[in-house]
Amino acid sequence: MQQTYRLVIDCPDQIGLVASVSRFLADHGATIVEANHHTDLQTGRFFMRHEIGADSIKLDYASFVQEFTPLAQEYQMQWKLSDSRQKPRVALLGSIDSHCLVDLLHRWHTKELNCDIPCIISNHPQMKQFADWYEVPFYWIDFNALGKQKAFDKIGTLLDEYQIDLTVLARFMQILPDNLCNKLQGKAINIHHSFLPSFAGARPYQQAYDRGVKLIGATCHYVTKDLDEGPIIEQAVKRISHSDSAADMVRKGKDCEVTALAHGVRYHLEDRVIIHRNKTVVFA
Repeated sequence: MQQTYRLVIDCPDQIGLVASVSRFLADHGATIVEANHHTDLQTGRFFMRHEIGADSIKLDYASFVQEFTPLAQEYQMQWKLSDSRQKPRVALLGSIDSHCLVDLLHRWHTKELNCDIPCIISNHPQMKQFADWYEVPFYWIDFNALGKQKAFDKIGTLLDEYQIDLTVLARFMQILPDNLCNKLQGKAINIHHSFLPSFAGARPYQQAYDRGVKLIGATCHYVTKDLDEGPIIEQAVKRISHSDSAADMVRKGKDCEVTALAHGVRYHLEDRVIIHRNKTVVFA
């Protein structure tokens, strides 16, 4: 895999902005491997993601940051530079349903996801078999024995100890407390088994069945203290017939869940997502 730097920018839209960034990169010999940009005309914000061949540019990572900072300050940029060689550390949280967690493990195992998975955390012991197969340390947090506050304190401690960059709730069926949501802002992803904003909360497939919907879906979104209302990263849908039972919807919906979560996690790992207010810009 080619080593690249990923330059991600969020700033007020201004004349000459793209030219200035392009000139900076050209002056330092950079080859742009991929370029994306978008302007939100309603808010006047500009978003950019450039992927740069690391072997082409005359600056190392630290020098790039130092040299680019004055330009970033001039244009009031919120910006990030990441190195593709530095793999984000991802923690997987699961409960009883294993399909999303196992899918992510397999994509990681086959190097489809460029990350490290140093731990799996679950409130049910059944997930240990999958952690053992993929040789990932497993932690069973017994909510009944500890109580919710101590259980979530333990989860927070594990995330700190493993220096986790991204926490993925792969059908983890516990509601994170506000303090943990705030701590993980922009660094925790959930998969909800409905096409949000429809059917938030519990038993969404039964809700969809009761309403007689013709499409069901799944939504990958960032975690916030407002349940199932975080910025949406990716969604997937399947068509439903009047002959489908609630159980059929669950079966078909699992395909949507796996797809939406895998895409959302990959987009985040590759710095393709920029959060803007309660929405996202996704350079997929």
